[in-house]
Amino acid sequence: KLSLYSVPEGQSKYVEEARSQLEESISQLRHYCEPYTAWCQETYSQTKPKMQNLVQWGLDSYDYLQNAPPGFFPRLGVIGFAGLIGLLLARGSKIKKLVYPPGFMGLAASLYYPQQAIVFAQVSGERLYDWGLRGYIVIEDLWKENFQKPGNVKNSPETK
Repeated sequence: KLSLYSVPEGQSKYVEEARSQLEESISQLRHYCEPYTAWCQETYSQTKPKMQNLVQWGLDSYDYLQNAPPGFFPRLGVIGFAGLIGLLLARGSKIKKLVYPPGFMGLAASLYYPQQAIVFAQVSGERLYDWGLRGYIVIEDLWKENFQKPGNVKNSPETK
């Protein structure tokens, strides 16, 4: 009669082998490299979705150009030519080189795509107004901090 749950009489004890010099060196190397590998993994996890979106954008652009609507390439040529004209007229000044080509291309594009140009102008105008307002607030705060005299301020802590 053998019991299914009986424990053998001898005691077994697990003895961990001592680490060799090679294992110890590899362990130290892994501990030394751990912050760098964590940084690489974090950077990869942040970069991967952006790269996937970029690749998808490239594939979508390629498909669009393969099946472009009629008249797209002549319009694209006129818009590109307007950019070259802007670049030629902007000789000598770095500011002109930054303003003329995109400006001429924008004018040419707005002739072909007026609806999108109106939407772009509205959104750009709102953003420019918002940036201008933020800049005005920052300058006003800096002016108050640095250029107002303490005696001229009505509600300063000194007069209370």
